[in-house]
Amino acid sequence: MRVGFVGAGRLAQALAPALDELVPDAAVVAVAARSLESAQRLTGRLRAAQAVATPQAVADTSDLILIATPDDVIASVTGAVQWKQGQMVVHCSGAQSAALLAAAAEQGAITGVFHPLQTFVGGQEQDAGRFSGITFSVEAPEPLASVLRSWSESLGGRTVNLQAADRVLYHAAAVLACNYLVTLAKLATDLWAEMGIEREAALEALLPLIKGTVENLDAVGLPNGLTGPIARGDLGTIARHLTALAERAPHTLAAYRELGAQTVPLAEELGRITEERASALRELLTGEAAVPLR
Repeated sequence: MRVGFVGAGRLAQALAPALDELVPDAAVVAVAARSLESAQRLTGRLRAAQAVATPQAVADTSDLILIATPDDVIASVTGAVQWKQGQMVVHCSGAQSAALLAAAAEQGAITGVFHPLQTFVGGQEQDAGRFSGITFSVEAPEPLASVLRSWSESLGGRTVNLQAADRVLYHAAAVLACNYLVTLAKLATDLWAEMGIEREAALEALLPLIKGTVENLDAVGLPNGLTGPIARGDLGTIARHLTALAERAPHTLAAYRELGAQTVPLAEELGRITEERASALRELLTGEAAVPLR
């Protein structure tokens, strides 16, 4: 199957070489991007692909076209191309449904979504190996769905089939687990800055803790991966945190309170705190109790 890419950003830089190398019946033959130079940099890593000037040139030479552009331009790119009856057109957005490809569907193309639940930094050779063990979300009719599921398997991944209405929640979950983890690291290093320690040194110190937490989740799952003062019902420690944050880092206080309140049910699920202690934690974290129970 001849595969074409529209877009040469972070995802395309990872996915195109992986498909070219690991999927037996797929060969990437064409890449178009905002600049020809970007397309050429990507095709330089592929077996026999050509950098072309327009998305139309990709469509003219490919059986299955992956649109790996920013979400905001997927519909306009699709609408600017003359598609063939039975051609397969897929976008790689996590948040958007196949409805963005309506212009292709109206011309008789088979449309769908193929989104890897992974993060990529771009331009890294190792990115092509980051598909093993991940989940790909697929939204497509047959026979396209079978093609995309086989790609997932060849790349070492697994597949979850989504309906169009599920995509926004699916993507919001990904943002919480991935993007906001970076934000939490930023908030944590901000606290180290209050102690006079630079961000780079703070991150170096905190990263083993972050990695250890992820390893715990992998090993024992939820809720067993939870540790810390809320899991123990340690009201005194939480109260001291709130006081210190209010005094020295007030910009983190609301986030700490909300995350703490969301953590209490996990602690209850663990079975390590009483109902009374859970209620006291909630009151403390929401500001309804100024003094913790002892």
